[in-house]
Amino acid sequence: MCAEAIPANARTIALAGNPNVGKSTVFNELTGLHQHTGNWPGKTVETAQGQFVFQNKTYSLVDLPGTYSLFAHSAEETVARDYLCFGEAQAAVVVCDATCLERNLNLVLQTLEITGNVVVCVNLMDEAKKKHIRIDLQRLSQELGGVPVVGVSARSGGLDVLETALADLPERPAVQITYPPEVEQAVASVLLQVEKYRPDSGARWLALRLLDGDKSFLESLRTYCPALLQDRELQGKIKDEKATLRKNGLSEDALRDEITAVLVRRAEQIYRSCVVRENCPAAMRDRKLDHLLTSRATGIPIMLALLAAVLWLTITGANYPSDLLSTGLFALQDAMLSGLQSIGAPQWLTGPLVMGVYRTLAWVVSVMLPPMAIFFPCFTLLEDFGYLPRVAFNLDHNFKKAHACGKQALTMCMVFISLHQMRHLIFIVSSSIHMDLMRVDIRSRFSSSVPFFNNTVSILASAPINIFKGASISLWLDASSFSK
Repeated sequence: MCAEAIPANARTIALAGNPNVGKSTVFNELTGLHQHTGNWPGKTVETAQGQFVFQNKTYSLVDLPGTYSLFAHSAEETVARDYLCFGEAQAAVVVCDATCLERNLNLVLQTLEITGNVVVCVNLMDEAKKKHIRIDLQRLSQELGGVPVVGVSARSGGLDVLETALADLPERPAVQITYPPEVEQAVASVLLQVEKYRPDSGARWLALRLLDGDKSFLESLRTYCPALLQDRELQGKIKDEKATLRKNGLSEDALRDEITAVLVRRAEQIYRSCVVRENCPAAMRDRKLDHLLTSRATGIPIMLALLAAVLWLTITGANYPSDLLSTGLFALQDAMLSGLQSIGAPQWLTGPLVMGVYRTLAWVVSVMLPPMAIFFPCFTLLEDFGYLPRVAFNLDHNFKKAHACGKQALTMCMVFISLHQMRHLIFIVSSSIHMDLMRVDIRSRFSSSVPFFNNTVSILASAPINIFKGASISLWLDASSFSK
């Protein structure tokens, strides 16, 4: 699709939000066909940018990757954080899910600490109504410092209220969240120096991130604002304040946890004051399931049982379709070999072509395809039922001890399946080569040395092709699993 040129005077708006809140639906409804996609510079993360016109003003809308927090743990979250903090956007729209607003408020509060030019778009209001959830949007706006809050149902259209809020959006300072006194004292100590490089109201958030020492954020600073890291006076103050915080029991990790805890508590307070959930059967059922699937007593056993069932079904259950595929594909191999021999094809051609390339392809398809065809639909079903986020929640505490996050448990399951199938594939390749050499040795007892030499060379020539193609395709599947 050819992208239309965006006018130089267009107002740039960043569109942020958690995954699966309808952010892309809002983007598509606003921009229509006036959009284009690509990758962020230096990243494999996809970007979408479009434009729309409202009241004779042109707006350039940048759809950021979905993120739960600006404490980045992935490439997508890093891109979203860096654009909100260092990008060229004049304002931001944070899309929230009306059915689980409390979880979304964490990102809203972090964005408001960077800039006050924010419109909070509460999407899926129709779904909230079905679940008997009532949201006081006016009270929510007051609790968030007076920023505009609009309620929409993007799938049904009707985003005029959001466009109007953007057109009427005034310049506002960033919202200040109150942290413990020792944290506030440390921020105040370095804030004046930070404001030399970041004179807007987002300097306070920047000072907080310098104190928590997040490596990912420091790498971004080297790209977007290297002068901050080269200021010796500022770095000396940061070092002194970190030492003071450590004396108060706040290391860099502990400070980051404390900041997160304050934001979560504030989000809970706002949610309780603005949202009313009526006691409907569906809500009561969801709460009981949450308690069952995430409690310490039952959450881990249920998780282990379900993952064990998925892995058993993938590994053992795949044997039956794998055998059927193998039988069919290798029957076709014999037919291909007979056909080539009937037209007088030389052995040096039929060996690598049929016994090398085709046999390797047959092995890869029969060994790798059935497990993938079982595993990914099973994980898709668990994700659609909302269970995978609960698995990540259950394991997040343990994974943090290894400086990872709970979501990586799902990647580990995928890698385990891929590595198991790769080992199985290499074993089959090695066994088949060994059997072929044995057959050649037996035949050589009843034939001259020339056919023996030709057959052996053919098999050994196809062996590297077998192993290389099998291993490379398996590694490609591993990489695909990581990207998922």
